[in-house]
Amino acid sequence: MVHNPFQGRHIVLGVTGGIAAYKAAELTSLLVKAGAVVDVIMTDNAQAFIAPLTFQALTHRPVVTEMFMLLAETEIGHVSLAKRADVLIVAPATANTIAKLALGLADNMLTTTVLATTAPLVIAPAMESAMWLNPVTQQHVRVLQDRGATIVGPAEGRLASGSFGVGRMAEPAEIFDAARLILACGGDL
Repeated sequence: MVHNPFQGRHIVLGVTGGIAAYKAAELTSLLVKAGAVVDVIMTDNAQAFIAPLTFQALTHRPVVTEMFMLLAETEIGHVSLAKRADVLIVAPATANTIAKLALGLADNMLTTTVLATTAPLVIAPAMESAMWLNPVTQQHVRVLQDRGATIVGPAEGRLASGSFGVGRMAEPAEIFDAARLILACGGDL
């Protein structure tokens, strides 16, 4: 019998603002089809690119869009999501969100949840090449890696500006595989 590391596991998916947000819907679908329970947190900027309804339809769960949203009458959102998460994925992860995570800033529901969790963190950067290659961004990525975060991508390809370069979000299947490896570490390989 093949072990499915996603079956019944709780994945929190943070979606930030960038054109790659549409790829997060495909990632969500892969996770749900694999048997994971997926809770999606969207930043305000993410909602400019894709509607929360998309993720709600894929997960059959409410999408968290507000900092002080209660998941139940007494459940504080970021605390309960942080505790339940087996893996927390940020895809796409903008330069802004990566900086906030590296510095421990908690000014929205996603960054607050990341700061409150002990779950493994998977980050899929997506931004223009100059932003990705900027020494400050690279320093923030190293800080996150030093804390144990798994960085997936970015890939080379056509970017939102129309230029070609590194900064394109990794494909959903690659991010899915990174999460599967993390979850499988505790199970049969």
